[in-house]
Amino acid sequence: MKKQPKRIGLAIIGAGRVGLFRGEVAARHPMVDFIGVCDLKKDRRDLVASKVNADFVTDDFQELLQRKEITAAIISTDEHLHVEPILAAVERNLSLMIEKPLATELKDSERVLKAIQKSKVDAVVGYTQRFRRRWLAAKEKVRTGQLGDVTMVTSRAFMNRLVALDNYRRTSDPSKISPMVISGTHALDIVMWMMEAKRPVEVYARSIDKALGPLCKGIDATAGMITFEDGSIYHASISWALPVVWPGAVYSLEVGITGTDGVLTIDDTHRDIVLATTVSQSEGYAPDAARRVDFLGSYPPGDMALGELRGPMREETEQWLNRVCMGLTTQHATAAEAHNRLMLTKAFDLSAKLKRAVPLPISSEDMA
Repeated sequence: MKKQPKRIGLAIIGAGRVGLFRGEVAARHPMVDFIGVCDLKKDRRDLVASKVNADFVTDDFQELLQRKEITAAIISTDEHLHVEPILAAVERNLSLMIEKPLATELKDSERVLKAIQKSKVDAVVGYTQRFRRRWLAAKEKVRTGQLGDVTMVTSRAFMNRLVALDNYRRTSDPSKISPMVISGTHALDIVMWMMEAKRPVEVYARSIDKALGPLCKGIDATAGMITFEDGSIYHASISWALPVVWPGAVYSLEVGITGTDGVLTIDDTHRDIVLATTVSQSEGYAPDAARRVDFLGSYPPGDMALGELRGPMREETEQWLNRVCMGLTTQHATAAEAHNRLMLTKAFDLSAKLKRAVPLPISSEDMA
């Protein structure tokens, strides 16, 4: 750890929900003394700029990144717009917090990862669930051998369709969007983080599109299995096509980890705090008037309380800022891990499309 923390001049590229959340946390950090905000939409950049008391506002990320005050950047644009601002920030040798994924296409992710590794910039990726207490506790038990050798993991994720509809609405090519790539990747990252010493060698998957297919040419759900070199298996399933009234604001997840000497089960469905109200919901990923019941805590970034974001995204952002200014070691996902997660989710989709097992790893040529 550095004895003398260094100041941070922060660029926020992408002023959506996440840009606002992270910006408000950064605005309260003692070592952040300059904030610049960039977004193509004037209403969003003006809103976030006012909330974080920004020093500079623009619709041109190149203009923002050229400011001499900037030493670090948060890339929080729409998923398919990550590549160019990341490469521009890498060229300036800035510390980076990138929302997942690095890119939506494997070839672009490969290009971004290569640039990051060549420049040796400190780049981390927003797999926010790593900062929740339950997953840290699970990680510690696996890491210290409390379960013996992990032999099987299962995960089941349920989501209402608001996230899916929003993502399909924002893309011109529905084939680039899938439940695994956009949302299943969070559960996948947690599991692969637990099993980081094991090498995946094959994936077998199937998908279905009976609900979202007619609506937006989308995929409802995907289920499949990863086999590891030592014979261990990971079974994953995700549906993001549940009715809008499904009470999970976003994620409702269950994970089971079995080893030679123990078992660990994690109920992350958030059914322990249930809100039922006659008032229209105003929180969550995409508030909808039809939703009157909610599993509180199921919105992954956290919850607004007493005017501030409380939860894993706040913890993740604060730890990243401490990492930048003091050189701390943190549990953030690396760019290489993020590329690996994209590769695995694409492999699920490829296997489901081909209707056969796919050997791992895959490359952009395999996708073509």
